[in-house]
Amino acid sequence: MNRFFANLGLILSLTIAVPALADKASPALELARQLNEAFVQVAEQVSPAVVVVMVAQKPGYDNFDPSNSPFWDYLPPELRKQLEDQLEERKRKGNEERPPQGPRQYTGEGSGVVIRDEGFILTNAHVVDGAEKIRVRFKDGSDMDAEVRGVDAQSDIAVIKVDTKGKKLAVARLGDSEKLKVGEFAIAIGAPFEFDYSVTFGHVSAKDRTRVIRNDRTMDQAFIQTDASINPGNSGGPLVNISGEVIGINTLIRGIGTGIGFAIPINLAREISDKLITDGKYTRAWLGVGIRALREDLEYRDLISDVKEGVVIREVLPNGPAGKSDLKLGDIVTAVDGKPVATEQQLKNEIRSKKIGSLVRLDVSRLDSKMKTKNMKVTVTPEAWPDAQATQLGSSTRKSNSPDKATSFGLTVQNISKDLAEKFGVEQGDGVIITEVKRGSVADQKGFKAGDIITMVNHQPVSNTREFNQAVRNSDLKKGVIINYTSRGTGRFEVLKEGGE
Repeated sequence: MNRFFANLGLILSLTIAVPALADKASPALELARQLNEAFVQVAEQVSPAVVVVMVAQKPGYDNFDPSNSPFWDYLPPELRKQLEDQLEERKRKGNEERPPQGPRQYTGEGSGVVIRDEGFILTNAHVVDGAEKIRVRFKDGSDMDAEVRGVDAQSDIAVIKVDTKGKKLAVARLGDSEKLKVGEFAIAIGAPFEFDYSVTFGHVSAKDRTRVIRNDRTMDQAFIQTDASINPGNSGGPLVNISGEVIGINTLIRGIGTGIGFAIPINLAREISDKLITDGKYTRAWLGVGIRALREDLEYRDLISDVKEGVVIREVLPNGPAGKSDLKLGDIVTAVDGKPVATEQQLKNEIRSKKIGSLVRLDVSRLDSKMKTKNMKVTVTPEAWPDAQATQLGSSTRKSNSPDKATSFGLTVQNISKDLAEKFGVEQGDGVIITEVKRGSVADQKGFKAGDIITMVNHQPVSNTREFNQAVRNSDLKKGVIINYTSRGTGRFEVLKEGGE
């Protein structure tokens, strides 16, 4: 019996002691609570500056049209089919229910962020594309009409403006995307799938992501990659850091629920939006070239021993600024006005904001016909970027069954006769014309097409098939042969190696 009461007393003493131990949080738990509170504070601080952008489309337009949304290519097939069905149903009902002069319905929705207290709001161009009327809703539930101040389609940036009518707007603090570090927290705020003011968090997964939009060679910026959950409706909303500063504008995703989202760096968004606010447009400079970083151009890099970093000029539009300069195919640009460049994005960033019509000095390394490198300076006068149609660096898709005259790397070439020039729609001039490309060959893999005209081999001009064959025979086929050619008027070059067929 005494033992029973002794054990009972021990149990009671332990029971009484437990609350005392629970009240004392471990350092790890306290740190977690502080982090939790930090996220709460960021959401409370930034959300009042975030808006829901509601768009009534012009007649015959719908922002669920696949051609009008960068999200579309990355959606799962089953979701694309579902959205297509919804689109058709909405169009059908709209045609049946809307009177000829009836009010427009707000069928599109995205996000935005207030960047100036005068009522200027930053969002995506694709959010307001085709808008007949725009309505903006704030965190407190109030809403206002808005109008487009300016759009820059290439960066997917737009600025809209509301008449504040004396209302004091919460304004977001803009950070510095250049100081971003991979791995730091990233918080997205927006209206995904019409769930307003949703807050998700993740990390900065990567910086300086390029080529994230398929088949779009006009985009001239790099993106921030994040695993913060971003979905349709987040477009135009802010990506913020743990300090509550906007570091990017959420713009697209790679598949629903994949954790791969992309945001426009705020430094670029700020630069463009400032011009949209003051001028109503953003004019960017361009050179009219296709480029690739030397570090990524492995075959060409193998031919060069004394240049380690730079950007290779792989295409030149004949009527562009570069086509009017001494810049040549195969040139390696190592600096712009004395500032070193090693990647495509660095070169684009340096050229983009140059004053139109002012001289730009490029440090260039150029291979001669003996495959020796010569360093020089080339001046180019940037021009304003023309419309997108004029800047397409495409290639011919025409085919020919002309008989072989000279074959190498899967290419069949002939001298340029009047008949061949007319057949392929090209001018009769120096060089040899490709009349056939063997499917699966090295040349086919590199994108050569019938109708392209080869003008140089290893920087030696070729004007007929004899010179072409001689130049190829004198080359080290295993190391690689540099082929300069034109495709629909655009100058290009590729390195072809033996053994690819």
